[in-house]
Amino acid sequence: MLKKILKITAIVLVVIVAALFAIPYFFKDQIKAKIAEAINESVDAKVSFADADLSLFRNFPNATVGIEKLVIINKAPFEGDTLVSLGELNLKMSIKELFKGKDEPLSIQGISSTNGLINIIFNKDGVGNFDIALKDKEKTEKDDKSKPLSLKIQNYKIENFTFRYIDQGSKIKMVIDSLNHEGTGDFTNSKLDLTTKSTAKVSLDMDKINYMKNVKLTLDAVLGIDLEQSKYTFKENKALINQLPLEFDGYIQMVEAGQNYDLKFKTPTSSFTNFLGLIPSAYSSSLDGVKTTGDFTVVGFAKGQLTDTTVPKFNIAIASNNASFQYPNLPKSVQNIVIDTKIINETGILNDTYVNLDKLSFRIDQDVFNAKANIKNITVNPFVDAALKGTINLANLSKAYPIKIDKPLAGILKADVTTQFDMASVEKSQYQNIKNAGTMSLSGFKYTDENNKSMNISTALVEFNPSTINLKKFDATTGKSDLSINGVLENFYGFMFKKQELKGNFNMSSNQLAVDDFMTAGEPATAKTEAKPTEAMKIPAFLNCTINAKATTVLYDNLKLKDVSGKLIVKDEKATLENFKTSIFGGTIGLTGTVSTKAKVPTFDMNLGFNQVDIAQTFTQLDMMKKIAPIAGIINGKLNSTIKLNGNLDAKELTPDLKSISGDLIGQLLSTTINSKNSTVLNALTSNIKFIDMNKVNLNDIKAALTFENGKVNVKPFDIKYQDIKITVGGTHGFDQTMNYNLKLDVPAKYLGNEANAFLAKMSPADAAKLENIPINAMITGNFSNPKISTDMKSAVTSLASQVANQQKEKLTQKGASALSDLINKNTKAKDTTQAAKTEKEQKTQEVTKKASDLINGLFKKKN
Repeated sequence: MLKKILKITAIVLVVIVAALFAIPYFFKDQIKAKIAEAINESVDAKVSFADADLSLFRNFPNATVGIEKLVIINKAPFEGDTLVSLGELNLKMSIKELFKGKDEPLSIQGISSTNGLINIIFNKDGVGNFDIALKDKEKTEKDDKSKPLSLKIQNYKIENFTFRYIDQGSKIKMVIDSLNHEGTGDFTNSKLDLTTKSTAKVSLDMDKINYMKNVKLTLDAVLGIDLEQSKYTFKENKALINQLPLEFDGYIQMVEAGQNYDLKFKTPTSSFTNFLGLIPSAYSSSLDGVKTTGDFTVVGFAKGQLTDTTVPKFNIAIASNNASFQYPNLPKSVQNIVIDTKIINETGILNDTYVNLDKLSFRIDQDVFNAKANIKNITVNPFVDAALKGTINLANLSKAYPIKIDKPLAGILKADVTTQFDMASVEKSQYQNIKNAGTMSLSGFKYTDENNKSMNISTALVEFNPSTINLKKFDATTGKSDLSINGVLENFYGFMFKKQELKGNFNMSSNQLAVDDFMTAGEPATAKTEAKPTEAMKIPAFLNCTINAKATTVLYDNLKLKDVSGKLIVKDEKATLENFKTSIFGGTIGLTGTVSTKAKVPTFDMNLGFNQVDIAQTFTQLDMMKKIAPIAGIINGKLNSTIKLNGNLDAKELTPDLKSISGDLIGQLLSTTINSKNSTVLNALTSNIKFIDMNKVNLNDIKAALTFENGKVNVKPFDIKYQDIKITVGGTHGFDQTMNYNLKLDVPAKYLGNEANAFLAKMSPADAAKLENIPINAMITGNFSNPKISTDMKSAVTSLASQVANQQKEKLTQKGASALSDLINKNTKAKDTTQAAKTEKEQKTQEVTKKASDLINGLFKKKN
C-alpha cells in the first residue's frame, strides 16, 4: 500500500512539475498581448520590446513575467530621443492571475529591472519629454473601464541604472550613474512605510561648470509614504556623501506645480573625521586610526517649491575651526585647519544662489596656505572673486596625507594670486573686465615616475595679468635632456570654464634634447617606430599655440641632429612645422609640412630639402628613405634633393602608412662612388654583364627623378656613363622590396666577347671603327635580396654579325658599280644621228645592261 501511495505521489509531482514547465508556453502569447495592450493604450510614444517570457520557478509559488529590451522612444518635439531603455524588466504576480480573462486586470505584486536608462530632458521652451501619457478623452474613459495591468506592489528593485536630467533652458545637467535601489512596502495601502536602500554616483554640471563628478552617495532610509497626498517623509535614515555621514528630517511632497520641500540635514557628529569622509575614498584612504582635533559640521535646510521657475530656499553651512588630523604611520600632521563656507539661496530664484568660501586655511610645519573665494550670479553670468596666498612644501604632502604616488615629490610651491572675472567677459575676451594679478612659483621640484624617469624643475615662475598668463621662466632637466621655456598663455579662463581654445606663444631652447626622455612607457622611440599607445593619438582640438624651438643637439634613437631650429604651430587638430632645419649626415635637412588628426584617419603632407647630405647614411638610417631607394645605401658621396610626400598615418602611432604615400623626389648625386660588395643586386648584375665593373661606374652629377604612389616607386629613365658605354636606367620597385627595372646599354662591339672579336679581326681598323654600338637590354626582377637578371647578349652578337655583313655587301656593291661603268665605256661608240643609227644604239645598250647584271649577280653568288 505504501509503495502504491508513493508511486501515486511521484506521478502527481511529475505532473505538477511538467505543468509548471508547460503552463508558461500556453500563457506566453496571452501575457505578451496584455503587455502590448497596456502599453499601447497608455502612452504616446514608440514602444518596443524584444520578447516577453513567463517563469513559474523564479518566485514560486508566484509567477514571473519577464520583458527583454524594453525601449520607449519619444515623438516630436523630442523625435528619436530615448526616454526609457530597460535591459530586463520582471513582473511578479500570483499564478491565479494567469487564468483571468482578457478584460480582467493583472495584479502586479513586485517589479525588478536591470541595466536601465531613464533620460529626462527639458527643452529651451520648458517642455519635458517624459509627459507621454495619452490625453485623448475617449481613451481616458476607455482606460478607466479596462485596465490590463493593476499595481499591488509589495517590493521593487532596480540594478545598474543610469538617470540623466538635462535642462537646456537653465543649462543644468545631472547624471546619476551606477544606481542601485530597492524598496519593500505594501502599496495596496494608501499610507505605508517603505524601507529602501540606495547607492549611486552623482555628477552635476551647470552652464558648463562641473560642480560634482562621480560623487558616491549611499542612503538607507525608512520613508513614510502618503499616496493620497503624494507625500514622502524621512523617518529613520542614514546617508553617506563619499564617506561623510548625514541625517535628514522633513518631507518631500508632489504637487501640481512641482514638488514641495521642507528638509533639514546635518552631520550626526561634529568630529573632523567628517571632513575627511567628504573626500572621495580613492584619495583619502581608510579613516581607521586617524587622529583628529577640532570640529567639522555640515548643517542645512531646503524649504520651498521646486517648479519650472523656482527652487526651494536653502542654506548649507560647512564649518571647521582650529582643527587638525594625522594619519597613522605618517610622520607629519596638518594643523590650524579653518573652513568657513556657505551655499545660500534666499529668494527661490536659482540665479540668486551664491557661494562664499570666506576662509580656507591650513599649516604643515611652518608652511601656511590660505584661500578664499566668492561666486554669485551662477546661472546667468557667474562672477568669481578669489585669492590664493601661501607656501606648500610638496615633500610634506605625502608625509601628512596618504597621496597615492609611487615616488615622493619634492619642491616648494609659492602662490600670491588674486582674480576677479565674470563668464560673459571671458567668453567675449573683454579683458578690461578681468582683474588678474600676482605670481606663482615652483622651485626645486623633483618627480620620479614608475619607470624611474625623473623630472627636475629648478625654477618655474608664472605671472598673472588681466589678459594673459606669462610663463616668465621654466628651467628643467629630465634624463639626458634640458629645457628652457618662456612665453604667454592667452584665454586661460575661457579654456578652463567655457571649453574655448587655449592660445599661447612660447620659445623653447635646449642644449640637448633626447626624444626618449619624453616618450610614454612601452616600446622605446626609434626611427622606425614610436611608442605604441593603446588608443588613437589626437592633436587636442582646444590647443592653438606657436612654439619657436632651438636645440644644439637632438637625440632620436641612433640619430644625432645638430643645430635644430624651427617653428611648430598647433591649431584645429593640426600641427604645422615651418622652417625646420638641422645639420645631420654631414649636410643639412630642411622641412615644412603638416600632420592632421581631425579626420578619422590622420594625414600628413611634407616637403623636405636635403643639401650635401651623406648618401649612405641618409638611405640606411632613415627608414622612409630606405624604402624609397634601397639601393642608394651602397653609394658613397653627397646628395642634393627635394622630396614632396603625403599620405595617411597610423592612428595609434602616427607613423606613415607606406601603402598610402604619394609624392616625388628629385635628386642630384655629387662626388659619388659605388661600393657594390654589399649589394646583392649589383653583384648579380656584374655576374651577367661581365664587361662592366660597377665599382667604376661614374655617378657624378647624375640627376634622378622618382615618383611614388600606392606603395610603388617609379624611377624615370636617366643616363649613366661608364667609359664609352651609355647606360639608361628606369623602372619601378615597391616598398615591399619587389622590383622591375630595365637597363638599356649602348655597347661598342669590342665588349661583346670572343665571337665578336673574331668578326672584328677580319676587318680593317678603319672598317671596324665604322661599326655602330650594339644595344643590349637587361631586366632586373625579383626583390632586392633575391634579384633575377636577364639579358639579350646573344642577340647582340647576331646584331654585330648583321652589321659586318651589311658593311661587306656595301663594299661589293660599290665595286660592282665601278666595273659596270668601265664596261659601258668600252662598248659604247659614236653613231650617226639618223633613225637607223638610234635603233642600233638602243639594242647595244640592252646587251650591255644584261652583261652588267650577270656580273653583279655572279659577284654576290661568289660571296655567299
